[in-house]
Amino acid sequence: MNIHEYQAKALLRDYGAPVSDGRAVTKADEAKTAAGELDGPLWVVKAQIHAGGRGKGSFKEADAGDKGGVRLAKTVEEAAAEARRMLGRTLVTKQTGPAGKQVNRIYIEDGSGISRELYLALLVDRKTSRVAYVASTEGGMDIEEVAEKTPEKILTFSVDPAAGYQPYHGRRIAFMLGLEGQQVKQCVRLMGILYQMFVDKDMSMLEINPLIVTDKGDLKCLDAKMSFDSNALYRHSDIAALRDETEEDPKELEASKFDLNYVALDGEIGCMVNGAGLAMATMDIIKLYGAEPANFLDVGGGATKEKVTEAFKIITSDPNVKGILVNIFGGIMRCDVIAEGVVTAVKDTGLSVPLVVRLEGTNVEKGKEIINNSGLNVIAADDLKDGAEKIVRAVKG
Repeated sequence: MNIHEYQAKALLRDYGAPVSDGRAVTKADEAKTAAGELDGPLWVVKAQIHAGGRGKGSFKEADAGDKGGVRLAKTVEEAAAEARRMLGRTLVTKQTGPAGKQVNRIYIEDGSGISRELYLALLVDRKTSRVAYVASTEGGMDIEEVAEKTPEKILTFSVDPAAGYQPYHGRRIAFMLGLEGQQVKQCVRLMGILYQMFVDKDMSMLEINPLIVTDKGDLKCLDAKMSFDSNALYRHSDIAALRDETEEDPKELEASKFDLNYVALDGEIGCMVNGAGLAMATMDIIKLYGAEPANFLDVGGGATKEKVTEAFKIITSDPNVKGILVNIFGGIMRCDVIAEGVVTAVKDTGLSVPLVVRLEGTNVEKGKEIINNSGLNVIAADDLKDGAEKIVRAVKG
C-alpha cells in the first residue's frame, strides 16, 4: 500500500526526522489559509498523487500556468493561485503512464534553501531477506538512470537483523555522501530513525529523494515516498487508515475485497490462473505467441465458486479485453469448482469475447463435463501451449 507525500512526512515528523512544515488541502479556497499558517517567505505547492516525477510532469488540460506538479510561490496569494490551477486536473508523469492521475490533494510547505541534493532509500533486499540502504550523491534524479550511467555513485548494503542498525551504518552513508562535521552526526541519527520506522511500520520501501543539505548546513527530508506490506496492515490500523482508494485501479480495488491477486496491464487477453508461477508462465506464453496479457490474476489455491465468479467479472470489466484464457492446474484447487465459477460468471456477464479454458489436475473430468454441458461457446485446450495458440488466434482473427 502506498501513501501520499504529506502523510509520509507526518510519519517522519512523528519519529523526529527533519522535514519542512506543511499543510494539505483538498479545496482551492482552503489553500490561502493553509499557506498563511506557514512562515514563508517561499512556499512550495505540490500535487499529491501516488507517482514520482511530479516536478517534470505535465497536465493534460494545458493552460498558461502549467509548470508541472511542483511549483514555487513567493506570496500566500500566489501559492493559493497555484493550488487552484492544479486541483482537479490530470497530471501525467513517467510513472503514471499516458492516462495520468487526477490531482485531488495539494500539499503546501515552507520552501528550503538547498546547498546539495542527495538520494536515500530503504527497502527489503530480496536476495538477503534483510533491510537494505541505498544512498547516492545524485539526489533529485531517477535512481535507475544513475545506476545505469554512474553505478559507482551508489552505495548499497544490508543490515544484519540480529544486530539491527548501528551508528557505523550511518557513518558509512555519511562518508559516502561527503558529509562533514555536524552533518555526520545528523546522518547517523537520521539513518537510525528511518530504520526504526521502517521496521516498526512493516514498510516495503522508504525513499527520500532528495535528501538535502540546506543552505545552513543541515540535513532535511525534502520529499518522501513510502510503501507498506499490505499483508501486515492488520497490525497497523493507523497506516491502513491512510489508504487513498481514489489512487488505486478500481479493478484492483475490487479484487482486493475478494482476496484476489490482480494487477491490471495494458494488453488484450485476460488471464485467470491459479498460482503466481503459473500466472507468470501464462503471461509469458501469450507474449510468445504474439499478443499481450491484459492482467495478472491469481485466484489462489483455495478459491471458491463465488471467488472465481468475481474474478471473471473483474476481467470482463476491462474494456481492453478481447479474449480470455482460463488456465487451471488443480492441486488444492478443484477443476470442477473452477468450471462452475466460469459457467456462472459467463452467464452473469453475457460474455461476448472468445474464451479458452484449459483444465488439468484434481477433478479435471468433472470440470470438463461441466464446461461441455453448459451450452456455452467455450474453446477447449489440451495444454498451455494449445490454449495460448487458440486464444491468440481467436483474438487476432
